[in-house]
Amino acid sequence: MLDRLQALADRYDKLSELLCDPDVASDPKRLRDLSKEQSDLQEAYAAYTEYKEVSGQFEDAKAMQAEKLDDEMREMVKMELEELTARKTELEERIHLLLLPKDPNDDKNVIVEIRGAAGGDEAALFASDLYRMYMKYADSQGWRVELMEASESDLGGFKEVIFMINGKGAYSKMKYESGAHRVQRIPVTESGGRIHTSTSTVAVMPEVEEVEVEILDKDIRVDTFCSSGAGGQSVNTTKSAVRVLHVPTGIMAQCQDGKSQNENKAKALQVLRARISDMRRQEEEAKYAGERKSKVGTGDRSERIRTYNFPQSRVTDHRIGLTLHKLDSVMNGDMEEIINALTLTAQAELMERDNQQ
Repeated sequence: MLDRLQALADRYDKLSELLCDPDVASDPKRLRDLSKEQSDLQEAYAAYTEYKEVSGQFEDAKAMQAEKLDDEMREMVKMELEELTARKTELEERIHLLLLPKDPNDDKNVIVEIRGAAGGDEAALFASDLYRMYMKYADSQGWRVELMEASESDLGGFKEVIFMINGKGAYSKMKYESGAHRVQRIPVTESGGRIHTSTSTVAVMPEVEEVEVEILDKDIRVDTFCSSGAGGQSVNTTKSAVRVLHVPTGIMAQCQDGKSQNENKAKALQVLRARISDMRRQEEEAKYAGERKSKVGTGDRSERIRTYNFPQSRVTDHRIGLTLHKLDSVMNGDMEEIINALTLTAQAELMERDNQQ
């Protein structure tokens, strides 16, 4: 571990030199890439610097302990050694965590798709509840939400809603939300007061840059149509809505919520790139289906991940066995406890795998 840390520190120092180089400063792309690389190393570099300082203090205290000391001084040195040992252990655990392979998508914006699944109108209403939950969570994180596409049900829910969350680290926190979300409650359409079970699916995909997934003009078919609202009523009579089909994969995306045809096409292409990238990722993961699956899941939207029980004000994440009795808070965007628990579980799995290698 120390060899890896020293190599990291050497690279950090080299980056500091490069960032002061006039040739680098005059090249915006290289300057941006090197600055990001150094920023990514900053936390581990700071932890290693402190670890070296604490280790030096520990060795000094050990040497002092070997000297002839009076009882009071010996007790002080003993207490100092205990504190330094505890701090060294904390730093070693933190550094181990920081050295784990990082998901290259963690800092990216995300595209989120929510669809009403089993349960008809109630599933669509729950889809809109999930959308509001994520909106409020994004607001608590200082992220910006941009609606990309929405198809409303007759009762005001969403048959489907697609939106982008813009903010540093959005994917690192939202990536565990992909899957089937189950709700248990008395629907507004239920006159007998019976509890129904419905589901909505969530797919979270990192935003994909054009250079990451190239879409050739010859490979797509672009159709335009009039934007429409709930119940198929026309919103406008101009063909500003855009549907894009990627012919080689059969993947389609559309957008009608932008102000112009060009804006809608750009948004549809964003969604299309994310869906193509997600399809390729799932195909890659399927190759290793025989290996032990991660406890927090594969991101497959058909996998049931969480139940929201309204009568008992209970939220249960089935992947890690976490149950919270504060449903109202969670639905109002207080999701940090769930997301932190999922993140810690994923990190523990990575550490276990790293130790076995």
